Amino acid sequence: MTAQPVIARDGGRTLTVRRLGRRDYEPLWQAMQRHTDERDADTGDEIWLTEHPPVFTLGLAGSREHVLAPGDIPVVHIDRGGQVTYHGPGQLMIYPLVDIRRAGIGVRRLVCALETAVIRMVAPFGIEAAGRRDAPGVYVDGRKLASIGLRIRRGASYHGMALNVAMDLEPFSRINPCGYQGLEMTDLARLGGPADLDRVADLLLAPLCEELGFGPPAAA
Repeated sequence: MTAQPVIARDGGRTLTVRRLGRRDYEPLWQAMQRHTDERDADTGDEIWLTEHPPVFTLGLAGSREHVLAPGDIPVVHIDRGGQVTYHGPGQLMIYPLVDIRRAGIGVRRLVCALETAVIRMVAPFGIEAAGRRDAPGVYVDGRKLASIGLRIRRGASYHGMALNVAMDLEPFSRINPCGYQGLEMTDLARLGGPADLDRVADLLLAPLCEELGFGPPAAA
């Protein structure tokens, strides 16, 4: 794993950002579980940034009826909330491994932090995005730009947010995204935003750290 400099704030909380490149979904999911099970009161928080090969993931309450025609793309049953979604090349995955008890925040506040970071990041490109209380994620004119699904265990979060940057959106037509029939997906490139994952990660990092209560990223 490649780690950026530690980001800190008063009070002793630390955050390390790890850029992992493209990783297979299941081994990384298992690594998040291990990290969560092994962490203690002194373990710093982390954000993992990655990209996955094509995969559909179905959450704990997910119904197989929302998986319409997966074809050659594997379907993995996982332990996050939510229904079915798609991950693939050109999508930035943001996994916050955060001790929410220590941070004094609830799940809703964590969801809002993820949504607001994306909303702030895209605004300079003239993209007016918003969250929805009834269906977590980030939307632009009714089309979904980012999806959120979390798991809280031992007071800490894992799984996270999928931000569509520049990707083939066809696989979303093989499912009812997030359990909503006919939900249209979009990505940053189609909206006139940046199409490079590394650049998007750089732009997202500062608002995300601030929304999670940390200072700005340390200089490399």
